[in-house]
Amino acid sequence: MQVGVIGVGRMGKAMARNLLKAGHTVRVFDMAKEPLRELEKEGATVAASAKDAFTGDAVISMLPNDDAMRVVFVQGDTLPAGGSSTVHVNMATASVACAEELTALHRQRGVPYIAATVWGRPDMAAAAKLSIAVAGDATAIERVQPLLNAVGQRSTRVGEEPRMANVAKIAGNLMVAAAIEAMAEAAALVRGYKMPAKEFLNIVNTALFDVPVYRGYADLIASGRYEPPGFDLILGMKDVRLALAAGEKANVPLPFASVLRDAFLDALAHGDANKDWAAIAKVAARRAGLET
Repeated sequence: MQVGVIGVGRMGKAMARNLLKAGHTVRVFDMAKEPLRELEKEGATVAASAKDAFTGDAVISMLPNDDAMRVVFVQGDTLPAGGSSTVHVNMATASVACAEELTALHRQRGVPYIAATVWGRPDMAAAAKLSIAVAGDATAIERVQPLLNAVGQRSTRVGEEPRMANVAKIAGNLMVAAAIEAMAEAAALVRGYKMPAKEFLNIVNTALFDVPVYRGYADLIASGRYEPPGFDLILGMKDVRLALAAGEKANVPLPFASVLRDAFLDALAHGDANKDWAAIAKVAARRAGLET
């Protein structure tokens, strides 16, 4: 298939590479030039603009936030004005409001649009082991399924409205953030009684929570190793805000999300914006008067 990729940061670059490995023809665009040069050496074609990348069978976009998505697709002249058969696969984490805005705009322009949000850090993206929640028109999803298969290990349909994939991603990330905070507070508790956090987390995660999320973040918390980040703390703050906004929109109280927001704000105030989001564990340690 001929596919454009708009946004080739850590995640988008890994996706583009896996599409190339799967034999697809890939056209890439990003404002940052270095990843474009890397991908060009690996067989991708560099597009002159986002609009130039919006050709072929499908376009995958992986942009960092609502503002970037609106600049490219709402304010920019990226979407074909007279309709198109090119399927836009938005794999980024968007707010519910932004997802609805993008869906309406694509319908107005006559451009097929699906959301296919992903769970997994850059190393999982590189290994094509992402888990994908996909929502939108079933025919459009079938057309791009080979692309989803190339970048992920599983994809699950969660609804016919694209926003449902974004709701699923926001809710899932809220659960991950809550797991990190739970481990952080538990680690601070045992450290208060002179038990090493690593010893405790190894025991409890083997006995109770032997799953990738707990194992991976327990290692980071126990070692205090938050750089280089797999997922920046400032992006974690963004996702907690998205959860709170989604809850408010649907009149769903999310009291623990408010606790997480305060923990992320504390971490940001202490200069941890570009550390891994597991660095909110330092907040729990500070509250307990422990060295971090």
